Amino acid sequence: MVYVCAMILNNSIASEVAEYLLEIKAVVLSPENPFTWASGIKSPIYCDNRKTLSFPKVRNFLKDSFAQLIQEKFAACDVVAGVATAGIPHGALVADALGKPFIYVRDKPKAHGLENRIEGFLEAGKKVLVIEDLISTGGSSLKAVEAVREAGAEVIGLGAIFTYGFERADKAFAEADCSFFTLSNYKILLETAATKNYISAAQHEALLSWYKNPETWFETK
Repeated sequence: MVYVCAMILNNSIASEVAEYLLEIKAVVLSPENPFTWASGIKSPIYCDNRKTLSFPKVRNFLKDSFAQLIQEKFAACDVVAGVATAGIPHGALVADALGKPFIYVRDKPKAHGLENRIEGFLEAGKKVLVIEDLISTGGSSLKAVEAVREAGAEVIGLGAIFTYGFERADKAFAEADCSFFTLSNYKILLETAATKNYISAAQHEALLSWYKNPETWFETK
């Protein structure tokens, strides 16, 4: 497998996705009053791509963009997999658009019944394209990739709506030998936010500063 590092497959799509995320407030930028992530990191950005599901125009654009890029770059795809939970609806929409079987991957096996980790029907040897909503460190995404591989299928790539573009995530995907792409990313989002006047010049600087040192940014700001 050829590793693709946080690849943006279409710059026009990336800019349009960024604008949609800002417009519907799926992404909120607040360097003055940062958010606290589950990891404890203080962040001037919060991304909740589940909001895109409530806006048919945005939801359909994401679905069509994923489908277009998968047909162009991952045509060998046999099955689409969604990462639970936020990747499930987007994965199902993409699978429907492509006319492909759909499965989804839990973060851990179900505690009752068949105790499945993967829901749906997956044959060994099938080529799977995984859909995720957001990549931060890449941890949850790669756990899903590992589960699909353990089931005997081949992961040909992973697609996500958005990534912060952290080097840590790039390294994790490289070590896992998993190719991935995103519809948009932090850099393009900031460019779009500045161009469309969602943020001031000072806010733009603060947001760039956070990206360079996310763990220590709040202490030094």
